[in-house]
Amino acid sequence: MTDHKAELDQALADAHLPALAAALVHLTGDASLVGRDRWPMYDFFGDSKIGGYSPGRQAELREAARAAIEAHLAGAPLAPQPSFETVRQMMDFVAGAEIPEHYAPFLMEELQMSGVDPKRPDWSSAKLKAAAPKLPVLVIGAGMSGILSGIRLKEAGIPFTIVEKNAEVGGTWFENQYPDCRVDNPSHLYSYSFEPNHEWPNHFSPQPVLLAYFQGVARKHGLREHVRFETTVEEAAFDEGSATWKVRVRDKAGKVETLSARAVISAVGQLNQPRLPDIPGRDDFKGPAFHSARWRKDVDFKGKRVAVIGTGASAFQFVPEVAKDAAQLTVFQRTPPWLAPTPDYHEPTSAAEGWLIEHMPFYGKWYRFWLFWMLTDGIYEAVKADPEWNGGPGAVSAANAMMREMLTAAIGVQAQDRPELLKHLIPEYPLGGKRMLRDDGLWIAALKRPNVELVTSPITKITETGVVTGDGTSRDFDVIIYGTGFTASQFLRTYQIKGRGGRELHEVWAGDARAYLGMTTPGFPNFFIIYGPNTNIVVNGSIIFFSECSVRYILGCLKLMAETDAQTLEVRQDVHDAFNAKVDAANATMAWGSPHVTSWYKNDTGRVSQNWPFPLVDYWSATLTPNPADFLIGTKVTVPAE
Repeated sequence: MTDHKAELDQALADAHLPALAAALVHLTGDASLVGRDRWPMYDFFGDSKIGGYSPGRQAELREAARAAIEAHLAGAPLAPQPSFETVRQMMDFVAGAEIPEHYAPFLMEELQMSGVDPKRPDWSSAKLKAAAPKLPVLVIGAGMSGILSGIRLKEAGIPFTIVEKNAEVGGTWFENQYPDCRVDNPSHLYSYSFEPNHEWPNHFSPQPVLLAYFQGVARKHGLREHVRFETTVEEAAFDEGSATWKVRVRDKAGKVETLSARAVISAVGQLNQPRLPDIPGRDDFKGPAFHSARWRKDVDFKGKRVAVIGTGASAFQFVPEVAKDAAQLTVFQRTPPWLAPTPDYHEPTSAAEGWLIEHMPFYGKWYRFWLFWMLTDGIYEAVKADPEWNGGPGAVSAANAMMREMLTAAIGVQAQDRPELLKHLIPEYPLGGKRMLRDDGLWIAALKRPNVELVTSPITKITETGVVTGDGTSRDFDVIIYGTGFTASQFLRTYQIKGRGGRELHEVWAGDARAYLGMTTPGFPNFFIIYGPNTNIVVNGSIIFFSECSVRYILGCLKLMAETDAQTLEVRQDVHDAFNAKVDAANATMAWGSPHVTSWYKNDTGRVSQNWPFPLVDYWSATLTPNPADFLIGTKVTVPAE
């Protein structure tokens, strides 16, 4: 024990105390540790590790944990497995609130108390084993969702090929390599539920760490041999005679080939096609000009005059880094982002935190559970519109207005010495109307630097030497960087998809993409989309959670085909339409659906085509297993000869 004492001391000092208490129940069997009188109190934007406990309670809990961990490391057995009722009590305790009963199965699955992966497909029956080889699947994209699809297809015994346009797996984490690119979900949550990482070096992982994680998972599961790298999909066309998809691809040498598959899974994502602003003269600029997603590592900013157009999530991250080198950095802003105080956004994790996850049974599960619960609904209720609200367009409800006041105050503290800057840092739109960004002070500190200028006058044109704004000011630059987002609402824009009767999916959508559960569209049998229309999340959850739900549902659809000897499966039009009507009605009641808000969440028609407007539990429930009644199932198609 002497070898562990220093590590244990530091681990207990850094521990998330409510998760520690829950893990103690597994070691000691003492459920009084999570009694109602000991519930923690959390500050959503503050330090939640200590759970609001008094110094005395903190010391008591750490000493109890020390004794139990020392005994465990010395060989003491775990206490008997807690009953379901006790686990429910522990869930409420770690959440610091009574969790609604309909959330219990959803959260119990996330806990994975048994150590068994609940989303792993079960194709063990003789019928399914025989059917799996006859259901070849083509996956488009080897990012987070494509890797996940490959893992699940392999577990089911289904043959598959992944087509990837890049030279490496990783998707957005391979393509976005700008300075300080990082995720805005906690690291322990932004990972596959079945592939936890106990050694995250940061609370919020930077791009190189995330890329290494996804590459490692792909290697572990033997996916690389299934991937056709540096190959693009040009067209996917459904052949009604054989009930197969014919997918035309082109490799890096220009060779064109047509691949056949019973089903196609599009895992190309929403945020990978850069959007450049429609500004007159944009192509006239003579210096280096590039989008943040196509970062020019050969461009040296030292001593340069640099323009950054846009203040979205990417610019928020790279501006403080560029400001360190540029002689002059000018940031052009249309609307400011709301900033969510996150003191540990750039903080490294301690070795002690990883030690506790590694050596104390169930601590890691309860810590992840706390992270998951805090983001399950997050501030969801605060971004729902109150139809009776009459407090002005800056908020959509009393709760939203209260959050606005809190965040306005937090921003004000950082810029109280710069009133002329502060007035440009408070958004006019309601909280939740656009993506909120995690903030530990670097953004405003960068804007306050003497070599940085924030310009809010609209850009009227770009010239050979610089930028002209609406107030008549002309500024010369050496470099222009576009932080102007992506063509997110133009789903699957990089290739054509032709369904029954040769109908092209983009023509069917006519600029207003829709899909049932974000995955399936009438007239396009056996074609599935991950991170499709209305599956983006704004203030609650992790996109990995959504992808895991989607892939389980897709495997369920393939299983339904196998069990019914079906060759085709396509969603019914009435089911699709009813679902989308429900989504549209709900989105209209959210802050991002406000008529006063314009954002990338809305497509050119003004409809919110990106966001899921319901609690996470609703998507989980809807995607547990496909309902056969939702589909037209075709069984009378001649199967092509092998």
